[in-house]
Amino acid sequence: MNQITLLVSDEDSGKRLDLFVSEKLGRTRSSVTKLIKEGFITVNDSQVKAGFRLRSSQKVNVSIPEEPTEELLPEPIPVEIVYRDNDIVVVNKPPGLVMYPAAGHRRGTLMNALLFHIGKLASIGGPLRPGVVHRLDKDTSGLIVVALSDNAYYGLVSQFKERTIKRLYYALVFGELKEEEGVIERPIGRSETHRKKMSTRTRRGRYAKTFWRVLKRLKGATLVEARLATGRTHQIRVHFASIGHPVLGDQVYGRKRVVEAGSTRVRVPRQMLHAATLGFVHPVKGEWLEFKSELPEDMKGIVKILE
Repeated sequence: MNQITLLVSDEDSGKRLDLFVSEKLGRTRSSVTKLIKEGFITVNDSQVKAGFRLRSSQKVNVSIPEEPTEELLPEPIPVEIVYRDNDIVVVNKPPGLVMYPAAGHRRGTLMNALLFHIGKLASIGGPLRPGVVHRLDKDTSGLIVVALSDNAYYGLVSQFKERTIKRLYYALVFGELKEEEGVIERPIGRSETHRKKMSTRTRRGRYAKTFWRVLKRLKGATLVEARLATGRTHQIRVHFASIGHPVLGDQVYGRKRVVEAGSTRVRVPRQMLHAATLGFVHPVKGEWLEFKSELPEDMKGIVKILE
């Protein structure tokens, strides 16, 4: 974040805030207006509108967010590499690690780590996400495959498109599911009221299907295994929330961050979702590969408390 302080002179007194900053910093009025609306530009530490008329001696504080770099930079972030050859790498991603650089997460991502540990990634998929064919949310842990060669990239993309990838997840969901297993088959699309959320209640939803079965019944929660038949954004989180059993710790779709087990109140630090099994045909060698990841320690701890 670049911090700049501008002092209003007698000559600039009476000018609109957006025009003043635009002239001083050589930025377009529209970009300055956007910064003002988002609270990055203040006058005497107070938030005002773009048309605010300045007075002499006032201080205009400007904070300019750093734009994501178009060059992926290597960083020595520790990651657990489960499998690697010349074409692919399979990683057991820890919770809290963002997949690739974007606004708000310029560095410290899985892709920065892989570039450091491996050195060579695929040349396609975008400059900040080379070889990425699927993703896990920041707070979701578990297995993910990244292409290291272009042939592998196209081969994996094809398998995801044909839905031949095997993906099993462990999820701690709120409440007690009545059945031992079931199927959630509800379309998923962008929410019509909250644009950053997905929803099953939308007119433009795409077909989505999730198989599930109970692994363990707990106090106030259920440990389930979920298998994706499709791969919609936030699919497991949205599907379980839609049937009244949101993933514990999910701040977007459930907000169930505290679970009561008798007299014990358990605080859930993140969404309790883990990519436990990943299986696919090697995109170059043609052999079936399947990888498994145990329940992470934070989920094990909560299961133990709720038993």
